Amino acid sequence: MKVLLVGGGGREHAVAAKLAQSPLCAKLYCAPGNAGIAEVAECVPIAAADVDAIVAWAKENDIKFVVVAPDDPLALGLVDKCKAAGLRAFGPTQKAAEIEWSKVFSKGLMKKYGIPTAAYETFTDCGEAVSYAKSQNPSPEKPLVIKADGLALGKGVVIVQNTAEAEETLRDMMEGGRFAGAGRSVVIEEFLQGREVTVLCFTDGWTVYPMPVSRDHKRAYDGDQGPNTGGMGVITPVPDYTPEMAERCLKEIFIPTVDAMRREKRPFSGVLYFGLMLTADGVKVIEYNARFGDPEAQVILPLLENDLLEIMLATEQGWLDTIEPIWSEEACACVVVASGGYPGDYQKGLPITGLNESGQIADSLSSANPDIGSSGTLVFHAGTARNADGELVTNGGRVLSLCAKGKTVKDALERVYAEIDKVRFDGAFYRKDIGAGLV
Repeated sequence: MKVLLVGGGGREHAVAAKLAQSPLCAKLYCAPGNAGIAEVAECVPIAAADVDAIVAWAKENDIKFVVVAPDDPLALGLVDKCKAAGLRAFGPTQKAAEIEWSKVFSKGLMKKYGIPTAAYETFTDCGEAVSYAKSQNPSPEKPLVIKADGLALGKGVVIVQNTAEAEETLRDMMEGGRFAGAGRSVVIEEFLQGREVTVLCFTDGWTVYPMPVSRDHKRAYDGDQGPNTGGMGVITPVPDYTPEMAERCLKEIFIPTVDAMRREKRPFSGVLYFGLMLTADGVKVIEYNARFGDPEAQVILPLLENDLLEIMLATEQGWLDTIEPIWSEEACACVVVASGGYPGDYQKGLPITGLNESGQIADSLSSANPDIGSSGTLVFHAGTARNADGELVTNGGRVLSLCAKGKTVKDALERVYAEIDKVRFDGAFYRKDIGAGLV
């Protein structure tokens, strides 16, 4: 069948690489794609959020299956519009995707159905929010977490350590338009002490299949310093997420969440992302996302041993119980190379060197195994493009994800860090401590 993947980042490159391997996929397109995705799919110059144009193009080009990967088109109802136009589509409906695009909704869902999470309050009035934050007297020993209600490119969560920071953050979000409409409502919640992990699950609204656990590194700089980002690196597996925890999470968090969404008449079909905190009082939910994480997808999907498109089709049709994902027991690690200034302002159009014509590290690509290079490193493109001369250039904040598999996380990280300095562009930076303390 002809398949259209929607999106253009590192996550979408990881998804595209898997879909392109499927014998069920006769032709893969991607809107809008990037320079790396262009090596495995035909890119279509339509923005991911231009949902009407995507539906029209898919109809005109006889697309049989649409895979919606990013959060914005899900929140805009692209899956609903595809189905209304007679197109099959992978991903949750707009109502189901509200579990991500509204923190107020998701926290209310957890409270109603007894799913463990941090204590919180929600606000639409800035003055009331500021008064409440001051009453909590945040400090370095007892911070507060302030979350924009809507989508904010993974940057809508701020941890404040005093009342001045709290007021400045709230006024910036709610009155200053920092995240546009996403910050008009906010959630203020207690700061959970512990270690964070992510578990993605395939679900058709009934069956739930957890994927391998991973740990993202959100802060921009080494030592978990600097502002939050969309993610600077990730590892899998995570040693402190035990099999006993995994079993309890399945029974007490994952299945109850999927059941709750069905009871709310918002059945969730697609990939449901659970951001979890391992606390002294047990595992608690930090947040939900309604799709693959980025860069979590870049370490999870290289470990999938069976057909991703087949799994997606089964999920969309509601017969996920007839097929089971098979995962490699290897470890995988990812380190993101970002533009100078990210997550703030950064320059685009800078030439990238060190990659071959296929967008991989020179002499690294193995024809025997297209899933990973002969040196052990695979490059997923996020913010890349070709300029008028065909030269590979930067086109985003997070530019490249360098990933490798190994027998252990330490092995995988060593392979990535041995190769990463071969990739160069002006201002490039990356964290040198991904996985620190765990390997």
